[in-house]
Amino acid sequence: MGKPTGFKEFPRQTAVDRDPVERIKDWDEFIQPIELEVLQHQGARCMDCGIPFCHTGDILAGAAAGCPVHNLIPEWNDLVYHDDWREALDRLHKTNNFPEFTGRVCPAPCEGSCTLGINDPPVAIKTIERNIIDRGFEEGWVVAEPPNERTGKKVAIVGSGPAGLAAAAQLNSAGHEVTVFERADRIGGLLMYGIPNMKLEKERVVERRVNLMKEEGIRFVTNCEIGKDKPADELKDEFDAVILATGSTRPRDLTIPGREFKGIHFAMEFLTANTKSLLDSRHEDGNYINAAGKDVIVIGGGDTGTDCLGTSMRHGCKSLVNFEIVPQPPAERAENNPWPQWPRIFRTDYGHAERKAVFGEDPREFSIETVEFTGDTDGNVTGLTTVQVDWSKPVENGPPFCRVEGSEKHWPCDLVFLALGFLGPESPAAEQLGVDIREGRGGMSWYTGEYGKYTTNVEGVFVAGDCRRGQSLVVWAINEGREAARECDRYLMGVTQLP
Repeated sequence: MGKPTGFKEFPRQTAVDRDPVERIKDWDEFIQPIELEVLQHQGARCMDCGIPFCHTGDILAGAAAGCPVHNLIPEWNDLVYHDDWREALDRLHKTNNFPEFTGRVCPAPCEGSCTLGINDPPVAIKTIERNIIDRGFEEGWVVAEPPNERTGKKVAIVGSGPAGLAAAAQLNSAGHEVTVFERADRIGGLLMYGIPNMKLEKERVVERRVNLMKEEGIRFVTNCEIGKDKPADELKDEFDAVILATGSTRPRDLTIPGREFKGIHFAMEFLTANTKSLLDSRHEDGNYINAAGKDVIVIGGGDTGTDCLGTSMRHGCKSLVNFEIVPQPPAERAENNPWPQWPRIFRTDYGHAERKAVFGEDPREFSIETVEFTGDTDGNVTGLTTVQVDWSKPVENGPPFCRVEGSEKHWPCDLVFLALGFLGPESPAAEQLGVDIREGRGGMSWYTGEYGKYTTNVEGVFVAGDCRRGQSLVVWAINEGREAARECDRYLMGVTQLP
């Protein structure tokens, strides 16, 4: 695949981001276009390795290794190198319903498992993927493809995030009549309101795909929460099968003294309201949490923490700090983190870069624990207290770290955003349907359904995505949505042709 000597001739090159100081002035995507010749050179770097771990999709050391949807990466790298973009698009769509989403927001575990990455920078797989699908839309190659005939079977899908949309697309292609129920006012779930517009544009990218799905015959019902607005039992009466793809939306809280003060918000409160106000009125309605002129602290890292940083910067915050309880990762792979595992290394994401460009330094403070919030007599948060933690000294029968004596520090703030992950799905629909819910430590829970089968204890009811596996990547949600659709089709028809 690619040019046999391409990885020796061409250095890794990805699309250049717009200047951080300029891009925080708007809500547009910050990745700039890249020349076709450069992309062909990047495809040429795929080295015919013979052991392409890039598309394996395994779990190693608790993280994805390779592509969870098993993209045919070496094949479309080679096709791009040979300037056969139309065929590259067909190969890409064989495994991924929404490459325009993953090409923007996936952390690219495929690149972490690229064989070239053992000794050199890996192939720019994510950049190539995004440009294949973007060119497909530009050339008019991506069009609605409704099924030639219908089976007469009806399927309800609860939740319109990446898992629900993937399941809907697959089942519709098999000829079933699919209805997707979404409690929000717009379709997309996490894709619409959980990811900011500058990473994934809603009108140009998300709604473009949703409109294609509508043309293909999929019915979408918004402002309808199953279990509240519509009893879940009605789904079993009206449909031949049901897929629950409700996501993992219960946020992890930080129950320390002072949590009741105003100005302390879950990250998704902040991000969801911001995007909705942006789409509704370009923020003119004021129906969002405004960080302008505020001292902001984001507690927790990952994509959600970074998105809070980037959003706060665009509001025009006065100051911005990000706390992570874990130690700072190393610059290179540690000995206990070998290829093809996901490289646990220090990375600078877009929000970190924007904060550094404006305020002069990276916003992150590592190995730090928040122990108390402070506030004024009106009930507003005014600051918080932290301590440093030492991960080399775990507490017996306690946390895997100890607090460092004398390390207390007070930080003034007007806004605090909690980006501490999620505990599992909200469950009115599952409870009304009688679906078993597994309980875990620390208040975590999941809908019961075996990976690969996605069946529940209730006949005809399937589960997929974060509500089944816990908080995870968009690409895993697409994987589970596709596979749940396959098993649902098998249940309805006795056999299935879905991959």
